[in-house]
Amino acid sequence: MSSHPLDAATELVALIGHPVRHSLSPAIVNAAFREMGLDWAFVVCDVAPGRGGDAIRGAAALGLRGLSVTMPHKDVAAATVDLLSDAATALGAVNCVAIADQSMVGHNTDGTGFVASLEAETDRSVAGEVCAVLGAGGAARSIIRALADAGAREVLVVNRTEATGLAAAAVAPGVARLSSAPELGSAALVVNATSVGMAGSSDSEQRAAVPIDVALLADDALVADIVYFPRRTALLVAAESRGLETLGGLGMLVHQAAAAVEIWTGQEAPVEVMAASAEAALATRR
Repeated sequence: MSSHPLDAATELVALIGHPVRHSLSPAIVNAAFREMGLDWAFVVCDVAPGRGGDAIRGAAALGLRGLSVTMPHKDVAAATVDLLSDAATALGAVNCVAIADQSMVGHNTDGTGFVASLEAETDRSVAGEVCAVLGAGGAARSIIRALADAGAREVLVVNRTEATGLAAAAVAPGVARLSSAPELGSAALVVNATSVGMAGSSDSEQRAAVPIDVALLADDALVADIVYFPRRTALLVAAESRGLETLGGLGMLVHQAAAAVEIWTGQEAPVEVMAASAEAALATRR
């Protein structure tokens, strides 16, 4: 909620996706607006598949200041906005839209959010390291590109479908390449960028699933999971049982949201306040 009742002067930002009612983003972003002393509010709009373009154009027509975009609308957002950032152009996906005078600029903050989380929560640097990313969807592609931009020597892309894995590796030419599980032992960082292990899946077995055999990993590898609910996924539990360092997905959510807040407002986001609100919101989940 905003710090006071909404009125005609309140600037609005919205999250669009489907489904989105479970999202922690309102708690995180509205905490930032309160701390910044802004008369802004962040709301959630469940937008059915196929209606993403209509929602984005409607947001501009209604004078909203921006949008967060999640599945399944990231690709159509890239095709709908007027301009794209370099990252959004390379990825063909948008998760943040800035709106001014009905002009829409699309950004992608997922990968930079992951790298910022890694830097904030661990003492690891990916510069000069071999990294591995499991998955080839929008979040995976964004992380692959961000790891390459952060100086990774090589990014191994492990995906069940070869064609989509090759397409994901293509976002970081010369650095990323299609790989397979047996090569994971060379990686200093292994990132699960799939939904395996996410709570709320209709398949209870998926939540308990581990996408890789952690016995394949190096003894000093860091294992990260972009899934944030549950906080400790089955993958992280398995990695910790081997004595490996782990990183959960909540930090990525916070840092990509902080980047969006800065894009929308032009002001520095209060990351610590946002992180505390994320922790509090997640603690209410069962």
